[in-house]
Amino acid sequence: MKNFMLLACSLAVFFSCKNESNSIETPSTEQSENKVNDQKIVSLSGAVTETLALLGEEKNIVGTDVTSTYPASVKEHAQDLGHVMSITAEPLITLQPTVVFGSSKDLKPELIDQVKKAGIEVKIIDQDFTIEGSKKLIKTVAESIGNTNYQQYIDAIDTKIKDLKPLAKKPKVLFIYARGAGTLMIAGNNTPMKSIIEIAGGENAVNDVDDYKPLTPEALINANPDYLLFFDKGLESLGGVEGAIKLEGVSATNAGKNKKIISMDGQLLSGFGPRVADAAVQLNELIQK
Repeated sequence: MKNFMLLACSLAVFFSCKNESNSIETPSTEQSENKVNDQKIVSLSGAVTETLALLGEEKNIVGTDVTSTYPASVKEHAQDLGHVMSITAEPLITLQPTVVFGSSKDLKPELIDQVKKAGIEVKIIDQDFTIEGSKKLIKTVAESIGNTNYQQYIDAIDTKIKDLKPLAKKPKVLFIYARGAGTLMIAGNNTPMKSIIEIAGGENAVNDVDDYKPLTPEALINANPDYLLFFDKGLESLGGVEGAIKLEGVSATNAGKNKKIISMDGQLLSGFGPRVADAAVQLNELIQK
């Protein structure tokens, strides 16, 4: 079970890639007010990294975790410290940051203690995988760095989410985490994937399990989804749409019969950062085809 939970936490990490949808442009440094220019930031959350960059703090980020794939330019000057579940204090402290950001759901208590003992400030962000949660994240991160010019980005989410098109009938969507055919998991309750599917107007196809569980042909057939949803890299690992259809049980589902196999960027889809509305609208469009 622990191995599966570790895989579940790795979803957006392994399969994140650059997304073309970006309705919010990152402002220049001059656009951010009340900033502390000598900050050295380590961000151990893709959603927080996106938010910091949006607020004009990208140049101050010296270290990230592997989920921090957007904007791609952050990797040009920030050291990739690896997966948050395996990051140790020593390489982080070596970067001499003034502050470390991380999610309360991911940061290990022992890492927090070690970093604090080194005299480094740690800011823990409670992330809620909802539209309101994403807006709260922007507000929390902005205020924690003394930036008061953040309401425009919250308003941008509210504006973009209005582009969601109502669906006459909610299609059943099953998210499958794939790392080749040998590692397949489905998303149940209490997952960001269930949340984004429902925000986009779909119905999560599996509601009798919590978190992420191994995919079985029986569960797949019983769920009988109208769409199968993957991260881009996950679908690639299976050989594309045709490879997904060859998975045991898929051909017996509505999704398999109609070749309704879709994929999106991992961090965009599951991150619930400033681009959450972009993710919901893009998925909304894909499950109408």
